[in-house]
Order: sequence, then C-alpha cells, then structure tokens
Amino acid sequence: MTLAVSDLAVSFGGVTALDGVSFTVRPGSITSVIGPNGAGKTTAFNAITGYLRPTSGRITYDGAALTGLRPSAIARRGIVRTFQKTSVFPALSVEDNVLTGLHLRGAAGFLAVLAGRRRLAAEERALAAEAAEIIEFVGLPRRRREAASALPYGEQRLVELAVALAARPRVLLLDEPGAGMTGAEKVAVSALIRRVRDQGVTILLVEHDMRMVMGISDIVIVLNGGRVIAEGVPAAIQADPEVIRAYLGGSADSA
Repeated sequence: MTLAVSDLAVSFGGVTALDGVSFTVRPGSITSVIGPNGAGKTTAFNAITGYLRPTSGRITYDGAALTGLRPSAIARRGIVRTFQKTSVFPALSVEDNVLTGLHLRGAAGFLAVLAGRRRLAAEERALAAEAAEIIEFVGLPRRRREAASALPYGEQRLVELAVALAARPRVLLLDEPGAGMTGAEKVAVSALIRRVRDQGVTILLVEHDMRMVMGISDIVIVLNGGRVIAEGVPAAIQADPEVIRAYLGGSADSA
C-alpha cells in the first residue's frame, strides 16, 4: 500500500510553504525527508495527517484520497504520526499513556476502561496486556507504572512512540524522533525504528541529524524552499552537489 503525495501546495497569507511537492513512500520502507528550517518538512507532515488543509494537490493511500479528511479519520486508516515536541500526557503513567492509543479499537472508550466497570473487565485485561507488550517492545517495562513526566526526555519520546504503535499504524510518520537525545539514545531509537519497519510498518521520517538519516533510510527526499530538489538512496543524496551545497555543508558527517 503506497502513500502518494501529488503536486502538493500549501500557502499561508501569500507565502508559499510547499510548491508542487510530489513523492511516493514505498510499502515497508524507511523514507526520510530532510531540509533546513522552513523547507516545508513539518508542513508536509501536517498536510498528510490532516492537521493542515493543502491549497492544492492530492494525497492518497492505497489509491484512496486522504486530502480533506480529519486527523482522526486519517489515523483510522492507519496513518499515524508523532510530533516534533513531546506530546505525552505528563500526569498519566506510561501504561495509561499507551492505553490512550489503544482506546480507538475498544468497544468502550479510554475513560470507561480506566474506570474499570465490571462489564468491561475482559476488555480492560486485554488492553492492559497489549499495552504491556508495546511497552516491552520500546524498552520501558520497568517504567510502566511511572508518571510520564518523571521520565527523562529521551524516554518520554519512547512513550510517544509507544502510543503511536498502540494505534496499529500501517504508515508511521515520525517528526524529529532523535530531537533532544544523546548520541547513544539516537543509536537505540534508530534500531527501534528498524524493528518497527521489520514488523511491516512503513516509516516516513523527518530528522535533522544527517548521520541518523543516512544510516537508517532506504530513500531520502530533499526539500528546499518548499520544493523537492532531490530524491534517492542515501549514497546518491550524499553525493548530490546541490544537496551538499544546500544542506550538508560539504558532507553528511559535517551536518
């Protein structure tokens, strides 16, 4: 199932943020979008996930139009995202944060599950077991009962990823997953992203850390001034003179 962006344009008060952007995301791939601040990366994410209505253009998944749908409707179709800034519920435990990602599939709702009503006991147990599996998968089993606000920033980002995985995404859009992380944490989250992809989830990634991007991506899409200026495998992008001038400052390692 392919995610396709065709001739996407977004303008704000006469300022063009995206100008005829087109690309496809192959099923089962890790595709990264790179570019300097203001290049249009997050704008594209917002348009794909329904948080922003495009001025023109078309977004489809498996041939079905996503353009104009609400974020909740797009999420129900399996297109799920994280945000540049951590968006966990700080007062809730790690487990209860993950339960918020599971509630869309429940017959009741998240609040009813938490209330522990007797008639919902079986569903509550099933959701709790699934939440535990997801928390184990992202490497936070010992943190399950802790408030999200008590966790270091890097682990809060893992909680956010766990919440996204709870929605059972077909395509997962990750906005700056390495932001604020140490080098070791970025290595760990890169490995985790690969494991998510290996479970059949297509990944679309925005990330400023070029070492991380080049080490994890199957395809890299380069935006500049709201337009796609290059697309290809990491080695080709690293060798592209226009990309080097615009983004890499001479080499990927120096960015």
